[in-house]
Amino acid sequence: MFPDRETAQGVAPLPPAGGPGRFGTPGRPLRRSSFLVGFTGALGVLLAYAVYLGLRNAAGILVLVLIALFLAVGLNPAVARLRSFGLPRGLAVAAVALIVLLLLCGGVFALVPPIVTQSGQFVDQLPSYVDALRRNETVNELIERYDLMERVQSAANADTVGRALGGVLGGAQLIFGTIFRALTVLVLTIYFLVYFDKLRALGYALVPASRRERVQLIGDEILAKVGAYMVGALSIAVLAGASTFVFALIVGLPYPFALAVVVAVADLIPQIGATLGAVIVSLVGFATDLPVGIACVVFFVIYQQVENYLIYPKIMRRSVEVNEVAALLAALLGVALLGVVGALIAIPTVAAIQLILREVVFPRQDSR
Repeated sequence: MFPDRETAQGVAPLPPAGGPGRFGTPGRPLRRSSFLVGFTGALGVLLAYAVYLGLRNAAGILVLVLIALFLAVGLNPAVARLRSFGLPRGLAVAAVALIVLLLLCGGVFALVPPIVTQSGQFVDQLPSYVDALRRNETVNELIERYDLMERVQSAANADTVGRALGGVLGGAQLIFGTIFRALTVLVLTIYFLVYFDKLRALGYALVPASRRERVQLIGDEILAKVGAYMVGALSIAVLAGASTFVFALIVGLPYPFALAVVVAVADLIPQIGATLGAVIVSLVGFATDLPVGIACVVFFVIYQQVENYLIYPKIMRRSVEVNEVAALLAALLGVALLGVVGALIAIPTVAAIQLILREVVFPRQDSR
């Protein structure tokens, strides 16, 4: 029927497969052409390089998105708990976001006043320091021997002032950039929390239907482990900060609340965070008084033993179940790749990999 109709309309019928047509015999398919293969490979290389450049240029934004997604996964159990009390998801997300914002503001207000106060004290005492140096005979002899005054005057020119202003502007840019990144992470975290269920359902919908149920079970278990790790890490950090605050009040350390916040934030970093916070507080203790510094060292040595062998196993290992060697290696690798962010996501990443190996890879290997 169709060939007759095409002929009646003036359209030539298609030639038989493999035979000569109106415009001659067809040649070999283009997919066998070495030129086409090479051209396609070159396009693939260019596309891969363009993707690499795009990822490199957007690395900062991608890190912020990763942090926000990690925080959303960790805070989602709190949102789910509030929803179990009858709150709508919007109100639950708003309550969790408000609590996180209050904690951040509390940390900022705890750290900024001591820095401003100590900077003001240093500026006030600076003239007395200069007078003491001018009265020192050794300092005056060095100034005359090496012509330090002439060098200082020659250095105080327009170029030096310009560089100093550049440094000040660079510091201001760093501060405002940090504030912008913090607000970006906060906004992205809120969006991820609001649409968490939809995003999870969308991710599972991309999996073939034959494997969707198993992927969903494994995925939900990974999300639960990440959430359990976040809750456990925050609980341990709060306990460390509270213990440091009480100890600082007892021994008379300056700015006890600020030091407690420093210890709590540092304790969130796996493996090395607790030691870092202990070193900072101990240095402040030694700067205050020698016995106070020794007491700080003794306190943190005892507390870290209690945390490592009593608190941490009960809170973390039952929920995350990560091998200690794997956790240490993952933390070091995370620090090398992404800095503090890599250290924070190292342990839940290892927990997810262990779950996939145990439930997917090992059974598949055993069945062969």
